[in-house]
Amino acid sequence: MPNIFSGVPFLSRGTWQDTRRVTEILRKETVGGVLLLIGAVIALIWANTGWSDSYDALRETRIGPASWHLDLTLGTWAADGLLAVFFFVVGVELKREFVEGSLRDLRRAAMPVTAALGGMIVPAVIFAVINLRGGADALNGWAVPTATDIAFAVAILAVIGSHLPSALRTFLLTLAVVDDLLAVTVIAVFYTDEVNLLYLGGALIPLALFGIALRRGFGSWWLLVPLAAVTWWLVHESGVHATIAGVLLGFAVPVARQVGDRTIPVAEHVEHRIRPLSAGIAVPVFAFFAAGVTVGGFTGLANALTDPISAGVIAGLVVGKVVGIFGVSYLVARFTRAHLDDELSWVDVLGVSLLGGIGFTVSLLIGDLAYGAGTVAADHVKVAVLCGSLLSAALASTVLVARNRAYRRITAAEQVDEDGDGIPDVYQR
Repeated sequence: MPNIFSGVPFLSRGTWQDTRRVTEILRKETVGGVLLLIGAVIALIWANTGWSDSYDALRETRIGPASWHLDLTLGTWAADGLLAVFFFVVGVELKREFVEGSLRDLRRAAMPVTAALGGMIVPAVIFAVINLRGGADALNGWAVPTATDIAFAVAILAVIGSHLPSALRTFLLTLAVVDDLLAVTVIAVFYTDEVNLLYLGGALIPLALFGIALRRGFGSWWLLVPLAAVTWWLVHESGVHATIAGVLLGFAVPVARQVGDRTIPVAEHVEHRIRPLSAGIAVPVFAFFAAGVTVGGFTGLANALTDPISAGVIAGLVVGKVVGIFGVSYLVARFTRAHLDDELSWVDVLGVSLLGGIGFTVSLLIGDLAYGAGTVAADHVKVAVLCGSLLSAALASTVLVARNRAYRRITAAEQVDEDGDGIPDVYQR
């Protein structure tokens, strides 16, 4: 470990190229996060009015060909189908981060990666400790509080008007990217009961053709969409959660391809086209169908929050994420030669760690996988995820707003371009 972290400035400013890429991603996620919140609020209001039966009827409406085992409810289509689009973007983003982003340099990636691991392990342990007496059924939801929703988090930043410096934005995005990778692994490994290897192996054929087509420059939708759909269906039939198909397809996208003397950024182009669909439609629609839980007034809310499963989720998100991310970061800096950037303080790390406690999209998905959609436990998970995320958001806002003056000063310095070459001076020193 000392060799990896030796002399690494923790939360230091990256390159201008990295900063521009992160800023663009977070800008799009902000819009998606606002739409996500709107979808969730509409669902919550609808599910807790006299018209809640119509909401349930809409969510349970079945469409699709039964002969292909695709006569799914709209709620299931949102979780298995639309979230596959979200996870496709996750896969593309992960590959870009490892090849040309913040994860390509082991020394720079080591700190956020270890922090993300801490942010997964500690919430899981807290959940397990609280639910030890509940037996294996209760413990099945250990992964619910381990996920961070980057769209929700940046939407909160937009609402409070925080001017996060580039180093903190990059740290937050890297945390979320690693968190997504861990979430994908957890879903594939721990929430798959039976696997049909014939279907799973068959999915490799259209998956490979999808990647080859992009590498050869065949980017027409009439070719790529059918290949992606067949891959998704085969993974769905294999018993592995269908969203994993999205990740695999994302990994299959080449970062770039060479055409003569030109380098075409394939992954960037694909992400630019699909991210608006993911952030603007797929995730908000999933939020609409996933967040609509009938609370049942104050009595129902009290019953939900006193459930050990709910207590474990809330404690995992609010306490576990902070202890995991902030604690691991501090210990690594304390016992290695890594050091915090001079312009920032540990209060900033605390604020970002609190943002890490905002779990929504993946947390709700894991809750349904762990306890079964529509069950009492799954509904309690939804209430707990919402309460834990809102509490984390409130605490993060308090910390970050207090630092806004310092952030404005740093952000202003990052925009000075005295030589007029289009690249701020701080990135050329």
